Amino acid sequence: MQPTEREPRLIVETGLDLRIAEIIEPTLVGMGFRLVRVRMMNQNGMTLQIMAEREDGTMDVEGCEAVSTAISPVLDVEDPIDREYHLEVSSPGIDRPMVRKSDFARWTGHLVKVETSILVDGKKRFRGKIGETDEDGFVLERDQVAYGEEPRVTIPFSALAEGKLILTDDLIRDALKADKLAKQAANQNDDEDEQDAE
Repeated sequence: MQPTEREPRLIVETGLDLRIAEIIEPTLVGMGFRLVRVRMMNQNGMTLQIMAEREDGTMDVEGCEAVSTAISPVLDVEDPIDREYHLEVSSPGIDRPMVRKSDFARWTGHLVKVETSILVDGKKRFRGKIGETDEDGFVLERDQVAYGEEPRVTIPFSALAEGKLILTDDLIRDALKADKLAKQAANQNDDEDEQDAE
């Protein structure tokens, strides 16, 4: 996906968190990273948590350090936070927040907890496996079906308020496999770049 065709997040922050996201996102995009989430937390005084990942969904310690080094001066200049805070840059983790349509497509078949902003099928909270996805939403296959409920419900992306993968052995296995494949692809691209330079 080209930076100009950047996929927007479905779930965005409000208030100060949104202001910070708007300040740092252009820097992240310029570095080849995607913003996942910004959150100010009352932890160790005040902590500004930035979750980010590369376009291929990976993130490592070096990536976190690079993002931190790049966004610190931007935040110092814009100065959106009126008190001292700690900056914490991290990967979304395996049980990650689901913030883009591609997150749902990528993790099809895995357990997710979602909350909607409006009633969908008479409820706002859902848990189940991600089924098919399309441009407008995704099918959730409930793992615990109450009496009178349909086992499958279609959740429109426009109604999504929050989503998060649930940690399972299958998720850990698939996340480690995806990470390994992304690293192999990155190493292959580095090797090709070196051959082109020779």
